[in-house]
Amino acid sequence: MEWSDTAIVLSARPHGESGSILEALTKSHGRHLGLVRGGGSRRSKPILQPGNGVRLNWRARLSEHLGNYSTELDQSRAGELMEHRTALIGLNALTSVAGAALPEREPHEAVFVAANILLDAMMEDGLGHWGPLYIRWEVGLLEGLGFGLDLTQCAATGAVDDLRYVSPRSGRAVSGGAGAPYARKLFALPAFLLASQNSDVNTADIVAGLALTGHFLLERVLRPQGKALPSARLRLDALAAHEDSESR
Repeated sequence: MEWSDTAIVLSARPHGESGSILEALTKSHGRHLGLVRGGGSRRSKPILQPGNGVRLNWRARLSEHLGNYSTELDQSRAGELMEHRTALIGLNALTSVAGAALPEREPHEAVFVAANILLDAMMEDGLGHWGPLYIRWEVGLLEGLGFGLDLTQCAATGAVDDLRYVSPRSGRAVSGGAGAPYARKLFALPAFLLASQNSDVNTADIVAGLALTGHFLLERVLRPQGKALPSARLRLDALAAHEDSESR
């Protein structure tokens, strides 16, 4: 069996004397692992850095086998992302969440496309620029896994205006009027997640968005598999909270 695809490197761990097990988020084959012979060499190691875009050719005798990868660098991002602490925290959050949440070999092209856009944004500017994109990426990840949030109308009244909260149980939006008495038990809904609303994004919105998607990733995707929210994702939460406190 054999296929070729474009991919984002999620991780690479040593295998044997000189090989590496590459975990990649591919466009058409989902999160997929394979052996890169010589992956620990001076030539290959820089290619297999998280965040890099690569072209992969995968071969195996049977589809259920681990298989072997041959790799070619398509877009070098890792070096630039690793130079900046904020971008590195974002990169680590993305790769760890994708690795923990996505089932192996289940195609999620929309998640792959959005991840490419997000990684490019991380190279352009700080958290205020790419933070909302990261949160939208997690919203899309939840939707792709079958746990999408319903932010189209109020769960209590059916209203489509003044949506300010999200129910932690149903993942449905709640209007300001209906949710006000229960505000402490609901998640704040950042306006940038509503397609009908355009607003400036501040760090408090990013903190609220990360709390929202983090809750549903944990409760609906990770905890049922016996997993916790990755520590790299928690560091992104801490970064956002710190930047929010600094801006006050």
